[in-house]
Amino acid sequence: MNVNEEWRVALRVIDKIERAGFEAVIVGGAVRDFLLDRTVNDVDVATSALPSEVKQIFSATVDVGIEHGTILVLDEGEPIEVTTYRTEGTYTDYRRPEEVTFVRSLEQDLERRDFTINAMAIKKDGTIIDLFGGKQDIEQKVIRAVGNATVRFREDALRMLRAIRFSAQLGFSIEQKTLEAIKVDSDLIDFIANERIAMEMAKMWKSDYVYNGLRLLIDSRLARYLVGNFPEQINQWKQFKTAKPEVGWAYLCLLNRQDFQKIADFYHFSRKEKTFIRDVLNAYDALQSKWTAMDYFSTNLDVLETAYDFAIWQNLDVPFAKESIQKVKNSLPIQSRDQLAINGNDLIAWTSRKKGPWIKVALDAAIIAVLHGYTENNAENLKEWFLNDFINER
Repeated sequence: MNVNEEWRVALRVIDKIERAGFEAVIVGGAVRDFLLDRTVNDVDVATSALPSEVKQIFSATVDVGIEHGTILVLDEGEPIEVTTYRTEGTYTDYRRPEEVTFVRSLEQDLERRDFTINAMAIKKDGTIIDLFGGKQDIEQKVIRAVGNATVRFREDALRMLRAIRFSAQLGFSIEQKTLEAIKVDSDLIDFIANERIAMEMAKMWKSDYVYNGLRLLIDSRLARYLVGNFPEQINQWKQFKTAKPEVGWAYLCLLNRQDFQKIADFYHFSRKEKTFIRDVLNAYDALQSKWTAMDYFSTNLDVLETAYDFAIWQNLDVPFAKESIQKVKNSLPIQSRDQLAINGNDLIAWTSRKKGPWIKVALDAAIIAVLHGYTENNAENLKEWFLNDFINER
């Protein structure tokens, strides 16, 4: 097995649980990603041991979700979540079960999971436990609900959006009965908190097959209940590719600029996300007339490169390569305001004027003068520029 340290720690945790007389396995997405030869993250262990029994086996634990049977085990260095096998009671709000019942049966635990590719387990010796055809669905690149798709989605309506997100991440299709069930109950997504929806969308923006995912979002009818005009704009997502979710949000806002506030409110953007998006949109607008030295100076490289990508995805004619953006920024005579050789105190000393808004105006003008090569960035030259050029022009 080609595994990471977290996986090895999980195996040591499983060994201790087994030596205590209980069953334990690695479950869920870690198994799926292992079989797909993808980077494995969040290695979770499921066990027949009750939470109280898990706590007796290990000396360092944290109750992170004990009401659902989850204990965080710290004994082996890397924290590992250990969850007792469970079944779930009736779902009345399409979001969460009314009750959770701990069981000793792995099969009962696996049959409550969302999709076959996520309903497999691996024993300590590497044996795969696949009760619902997950391995075959991985081979056929299909996302299929475990058991009755309608039942699965009415238990937790977010699973419908998760199916779309997994399709975008893995490049898998959605099995026909599973997709039809989403279409029938697509309106149930309204029961899901917008924050949970935003988390799934954020993961989708980082996926390898975003365009295909958005097509499924439309075909499944889920797009009707989300903010963003996906059907009319679908072709503008064909080239989209990013590793940063905020770029996805920014591109969505670019395509729906008149609905920026509605989008920000629906998906609960943070202040940092809003700032990034506005900066990118401003840089995109400025690019269409040509970036100035001040644009390069005052705008983060990440923002400039994102705006450049947007222009390419929008099929705009950009007369320079993306690689040149950093070169131009690096070639500027100063990289930040702190590097300007003078400050407000210098200006006051040279004029005997009192403090006021004029100082910022003068320092901004000095930065522009340095950036454009009108003067060199040293106190002597800047003083000459300030007294002879700046003041005389006012």
